[in-house]
Amino acid sequence: GGNMADALTLFTSIGLSEQKAKETLKNEALSSALREAITLAQSVLGGQAVDRATGTLLYGLASRLRDPRRLPFLTQYIALRRISTELQITAALDYVKSHPQDPISQEEFESACGVGVVITPEQIEDAVEAVIKKHREQLLQERYHFNMGLLMGEARSTLKWADGKIIKNEVDMQVLHLLGPKTEADLEKKAKTPRAKAPENNNNKRKTKEEDETLNGEVKLEGKSLMEQLRGEALKFHKPGENYKTEGYVVTPHTMTLLKQHLDITGGQVRTRFPPEPNGILHIGHAKAINFNFGFAKANDGICFLRYDDTNPEKEEEKYFTGIRDMVEWLGYKPYAVTHASDNFQQLYDWAVELIRRGHAYICHQRGEELKGPSAPPSPWRDRPVEESLVLFERMRKGLFAEGEATLRMKMVMEDGKMDPVAYRIKYTAHHRTGDQWCIYPTYDYTHCLCDSIEHITHSLCTKEFQARRSSYFWLCNALDVYCPVQWEYGRLNLTYTVVSKRKIIKLVETGAVRDWDDPRLFTLTALRRRGFPPEAINNFCARVGVTVAQTTMEPHLLEACVRDVLNDCAPRAMAVLEPLRVTITNLPPDAQTEVRVPDFPADESRGSHTVPLSSTIYIEHTDFREVMEKGYKRLTPEQPVGLRHAGYVISVQRVVKDGSGRVVELQVSCSRTESAEKPKAFVHWVSQPLRCEVRLYERLFLHKNPEDASEVPGGFLSDINPDSLQVVSDALVDRSVSGASVFSKFQFERVGFFSVDPDSTPERLVFNRTVTLKEDPGKI
Repeated sequence: GGNMADALTLFTSIGLSEQKAKETLKNEALSSALREAITLAQSVLGGQAVDRATGTLLYGLASRLRDPRRLPFLTQYIALRRISTELQITAALDYVKSHPQDPISQEEFESACGVGVVITPEQIEDAVEAVIKKHREQLLQERYHFNMGLLMGEARSTLKWADGKIIKNEVDMQVLHLLGPKTEADLEKKAKTPRAKAPENNNNKRKTKEEDETLNGEVKLEGKSLMEQLRGEALKFHKPGENYKTEGYVVTPHTMTLLKQHLDITGGQVRTRFPPEPNGILHIGHAKAINFNFGFAKANDGICFLRYDDTNPEKEEEKYFTGIRDMVEWLGYKPYAVTHASDNFQQLYDWAVELIRRGHAYICHQRGEELKGPSAPPSPWRDRPVEESLVLFERMRKGLFAEGEATLRMKMVMEDGKMDPVAYRIKYTAHHRTGDQWCIYPTYDYTHCLCDSIEHITHSLCTKEFQARRSSYFWLCNALDVYCPVQWEYGRLNLTYTVVSKRKIIKLVETGAVRDWDDPRLFTLTALRRRGFPPEAINNFCARVGVTVAQTTMEPHLLEACVRDVLNDCAPRAMAVLEPLRVTITNLPPDAQTEVRVPDFPADESRGSHTVPLSSTIYIEHTDFREVMEKGYKRLTPEQPVGLRHAGYVISVQRVVKDGSGRVVELQVSCSRTESAEKPKAFVHWVSQPLRCEVRLYERLFLHKNPEDASEVPGGFLSDINPDSLQVVSDALVDRSVSGASVFSKFQFERVGFFSVDPDSTPERLVFNRTVTLKEDPGKI
């Protein structure tokens, strides 16, 4: 019985009680399956012992699995903790039971079993909280007689893969918190009353946060659209004219008079602005700023200015100005007015003179390099007489100093300890709008709040890194006794697997890694438009990110999910074959031709249709035919017929034609009407008399999540380019329904993906960009 004793030790080592282990040994089949599972798991773990949690799952597997061939496959998932709950085991056993044939599709299996889905304790807490809030009244009324199983069930349905025990504990805890301990009355049995049946609306089970439903184009963010989030209360923003109620706002003896004048001018209207520098191209991070500024104004019946912050006279190219405005309008927003910081150069100069008069600013001759760094010495010119500074400032304006010889500095300390920020510097560079009228130019720190004041902005929204400039913002408006807006900060939106800085994109273009600023692999807004991302999807994504104060870093697949949601609904179907295989239908006369009607949206045929020809020569995807039948393969083989989508025909292979190298180049098939043939296992898409077109398939541009992070990519972002980020299919075939499609038109090529017409298209030859695949690639998460 040495063997028995070994087995007993083995089984107790994974957490079975002695009793249970002995019972297991009596069952020959079970004990040999369990032994095999444990041995396999140990070898997967490199000889480590199997812990109790894994042991319990392996026991569940061994005792419930009907098909021993699947033991190694499932054991591996359990050993590596990729299947780690009762719920997942049940799903896995169901899956292998319903897929007895090889090979098993790992992707399908993993998504059916929730492999890789992470659910945090916070998500469970939030889900339970929401369910309890929903039933709160009834809970307080029925107390512990309430059917607690209902709470469990509803919380579970929102978080499909959460551990039931953890949900139950959370429900118990929150119920106890709401109701307090059980009383005598709670413990009494409740008289049975016939339960009213719950209304039959289970088809709209709450979905997980990932799959927020879209209602009339506004994505619900846990029930809140962007507009709802931006409306009033959600943001705790002040009401126009009540600036003084904001924390940190500085009230001077003039504040209330200035606010009253401000309200007279604006009529209490919300006013925001989007202030980009016109020296670059907008990217996905700006989409949040655009949505936040324009959206906040729109949601509160206000106005938003598009203000180019063009205080820097560097060569600002016209294309940046028009590009920025185009993108704002593409996202669906209309600026109330387009303004420029440079419109205010004279006013800003006059105010600078006033600032010196009031003793708040002085001319300084410290050099640029002396001003840099945290512990820059205070300026020896800080206390020079006002008259002297006035004369010197005038001489700066007249061009009597060289660049860097003099600056105007404001007398104030910023949050980060920076002393006396510069307000004006000398630059002998012509300005794209004012020419060489000026040789002194104001800085961001000086200009920004004053332009906000001039435009009577009520809420100056900016990203978090400007928090350090908040006090200088208030200080300057008050030092001049002009209307002082409120600066509110929000978190930036960053995306993984990409770079967005202007310098880095220029490098990518120069090194030929991408073609230009609008290369569809980039995340500039022009690139996303070119790739076919609909603007609504980008706005929905911003809504899903939420108007958070925290900086958020998102994964591109979440943006792609928003894109799929919109395209599913608005991109009509067409058929395209990327790797064509010629098919000749032998029992159709060579010149026969029928028209096949294809719905634009199969889910709703009332939305229109188009026709495509069907003749005796058609093309199907090379991968939709296999010469050698494999288990689980449902499409065309010499023995297995297949249906043609929409055509009402089933085709069967008569002859396989190969070229000299043995590659299949043509199939000769016969066809019969679907009604007369046995129902085929699958239907494939096809084209006939098609158009030749070019198709560009895109993958991520970078291999690592954070290409700019030296610890992840020591060689720098240029060393991290994915060699397969672009694949060009130069001889794809597409059906004629797309001919004449305009640039940026969007289609769903059946079974292939969503595609958009590229600007490189010509009347003779369309070029399509793959926008996103039809389903999310599970490997991407």
